[in-house]
Amino acid sequence: MAYQSLNPFTNELTKTFNNHTDAEVENILTQAYALYQSAWSQPQNISDRQALLRRLADVMTLHQEKIARIITQDMGKRLAESRNEVVNCIEIVQYYAEQAAELLKPVAYPSKLGKGWVEHHPIGIILAIEPWNFPIYQLIRVIAPAMAVGNPVVAKHASNVPQCAQLMEDLLHEANAPAGAYTNLFVNTQQIATIISDKRVQGVALTGSEGAGSIVAGQAGSKLKKATMELGGNDVFVVTEDADVAAAAHTAVGGRLFNAGQVCIAAKRFIVHEQVAEEFIRIVKEDFANVVMGDPLDEHTTLAPLSSRKGKEDLQKQLDAAISHGAKVLCGNQPAEGNFFTPTLITDISRDNPAYFEEFFGPVAQLYVVKNDDEAIALANDSNFGLGGTVFSKDIERAKKLASRIETGMVFINRFGDSVAELPFGGVKRSGFGRELSDLGIKEFVNHKLVVVGQE
Repeated sequence: MAYQSLNPFTNELTKTFNNHTDAEVENILTQAYALYQSAWSQPQNISDRQALLRRLADVMTLHQEKIARIITQDMGKRLAESRNEVVNCIEIVQYYAEQAAELLKPVAYPSKLGKGWVEHHPIGIILAIEPWNFPIYQLIRVIAPAMAVGNPVVAKHASNVPQCAQLMEDLLHEANAPAGAYTNLFVNTQQIATIISDKRVQGVALTGSEGAGSIVAGQAGSKLKKATMELGGNDVFVVTEDADVAAAAHTAVGGRLFNAGQVCIAAKRFIVHEQVAEEFIRIVKEDFANVVMGDPLDEHTTLAPLSSRKGKEDLQKQLDAAISHGAKVLCGNQPAEGNFFTPTLITDISRDNPAYFEEFFGPVAQLYVVKNDDEAIALANDSNFGLGGTVFSKDIERAKKLASRIETGMVFINRFGDSVAELPFGGVKRSGFGRELSDLGIKEFVNHKLVVVGQE
């Protein structure tokens, strides 16, 4: 597995990193486990760990622009989007710096056996396996809660964002994190399996593809290790006949084209009531046609390239297969230079079309026209995925009822999906299991220890 930065816009090789040897991995695990066994990880020292998070937030704030530019150089997103990612990361770190003690305080459990409560203790080293599309954010949402709890983290990042991977370790070093609190790993798949099987590693957090998740979850399960899996999504964007159609359409476009469509919670399946479908389609087509493809460091660019040539080739194969099975192209599917992909809208997707169940990781949206709410829900739930979704309607009570019927981990009303520190993030079905962020995320990798004092 070659760890190298290949600029998605210029296709220039920026930097290559050497893999860690088995001996180096062992030293990293030894150091992390020593920290776990030290006083640093004990619940009573949470204030020290919160202070570390505050220092990390300060360091990241100091280097905001540098971090954003490295994100863009590594994976190609627009600089404005990279800046937003960094701000989100800082807010997550600040959230746990301020809220961790409250979130982890003992919880009383009255019982006939006596006075009982549950304490929250660290469990050991957490292995984070993270993707390239949000290369700092994906790390932070594991690192911040894990450090607040007292779990050291070792991370295997995507091979195409090694500068971001190394940068995260450098930022923590600048924040005076103790040795072993966080270490970046440049390792191969066999080394990952070995790390998962190591008894010092007690949890695995993965964000990535369904295929990678099934392999890693299987490895973790075979060793009886706790795991969280945040995998793919095929999120619906439901528009009722009473919705503000213009607002819905513009929001749908933003939700589909953000990060060049390389987002697990992107709006991917537009499910639109037949009474407003014509207007919705017109606006989407206009917005798709008006994108400006260019250098992601240029402030005028509105659509960045895909992260790699392979990503573009795979997306085109998916689209070609969908068309060959009967899908109709309403706009897009035009040649584009380099790793750019023209925003595309397809419809007439039958259930036997492979596109019906697939996730398109790029600027390709599917359109389904429905007659009523029941038809919309049937389409929404006829999916192997269950991550997020959106409902657009002026009738909030109606929208809330629709949201409750959609089988996903998250639903947003009158806005596209997003992620902030205080809200839980995760899905069901093949979108994975477990939650990150909020009070739920910080308690995924803890020992919920029950203590009971018997009645005298």
